[in-house]
Amino acid sequence: MALKDHPMWRKPRHHHDNGQMHHHVHWTDLFYDLIHVVTVFLLGNFLSDHLDLQGFMVFVGAFIALWYAWGELSIFNSIYVSTDIWHRIIMSMMICTVMFMAAAIPAIDGKGWAYFAIGFAANRALIAALYFRARRTNASSHSMCSEQARNFSVFSFIFAGSALLPAPYAYWVFAAAMVATQALYMIPKISVLRFDRFVPRSEHMAERFALLTLIVLGEGFFKLVVTLSAEGIYKVQPDVLVNFVFGGVSMFVMCWIYFDFVGNAKVKDSRPSTLVKWWLAHLVLMLCGVMVGVALAAEVKIGFWEPYPLGYAAVGCFGLAGYIAMLWTLQHVVEHRVASDFGRWDVRLFGILLAIGCFYIVPHVPSIVGNLIWGIALFSQIVWPLMRGWMTFRKDPD
Repeated sequence: MALKDHPMWRKPRHHHDNGQMHHHVHWTDLFYDLIHVVTVFLLGNFLSDHLDLQGFMVFVGAFIALWYAWGELSIFNSIYVSTDIWHRIIMSMMICTVMFMAAAIPAIDGKGWAYFAIGFAANRALIAALYFRARRTNASSHSMCSEQARNFSVFSFIFAGSALLPAPYAYWVFAAAMVATQALYMIPKISVLRFDRFVPRSEHMAERFALLTLIVLGEGFFKLVVTLSAEGIYKVQPDVLVNFVFGGVSMFVMCWIYFDFVGNAKVKDSRPSTLVKWWLAHLVLMLCGVMVGVALAAEVKIGFWEPYPLGYAAVGCFGLAGYIAMLWTLQHVVEHRVASDFGRWDVRLFGILLAIGCFYIVPHVPSIVGNLIWGIALFSQIVWPLMRGWMTFRKDPD
């Protein structure tokens, strides 16, 4: 084997030009995911400690920034097959940028902000470097790589500059720059999606989305266990343990409905509007998944007859409604699955309305009643389709 063909030395190749391409996630991507286990947990802790509108907005902004730090690297690795030594060195540096961002989360609304913004700026600069490397070795996508390298470089300076501004101007500049970066993917005739070579591997990105969704929802289990261990499992009453089990099963069902209906599914076409919906729907779905995980941590803090804490109820009910709504959206942008024939619009609408209605009922009823209503909203999303499927297939055994 020639040195230039060995994975350690092979230059980045567009996946259309790579004859030995495969769609599986590389170990460097998986390692990059590991740091996001920490970021999601710390973001959940921040939201738990700031259950007000301002705290929620900071949580949303930080989550979106971290999600794009993950997502835009995933897009690059989906377009270009890159495993050489310089790619690995850049990846290690990108992991360090996310480490800085994660460590800054507990104080992101104060002295930690500068570290978070600079970490994100450095992350953008490193993605620019990846596109610059790809430009040098992929003549057919030279224009696309040049545009991406330029955009990420310019915005890295803007994000770094926001670290030097006082609040609230720093947050507004950062948010405006975030919106502008995404507009460059969506505005016709300007969007990078106009390039034929800006085509991620659908199978690869579907797997990337699925892996991060598992991480996000898995954090719900993590928070439940950590919260109960802090309370002392030997100190709590039996009804708290029942709530604990209810929380764990709920997180499992959220994984279940995602993977049965849309998880690992390829996008149905490569039209820009479809790709944008696929991208944004996963962003919101994962954000809502974190919200539900945070809300369920309160299960081990109360018994059956106490009212559910209102702040936790808000993020749990609206988080579940958003999760179901994004699941519904994704069913329309991925390739058809048989399960979607039974998990139709009426199932999704029922769950959304009941989850929202639950928030207004929670303050007036014991938590056991609130859990029952919320649980019906969630469990209906799998029980109803399963019943429909069973009734259909039992009549047609062939």
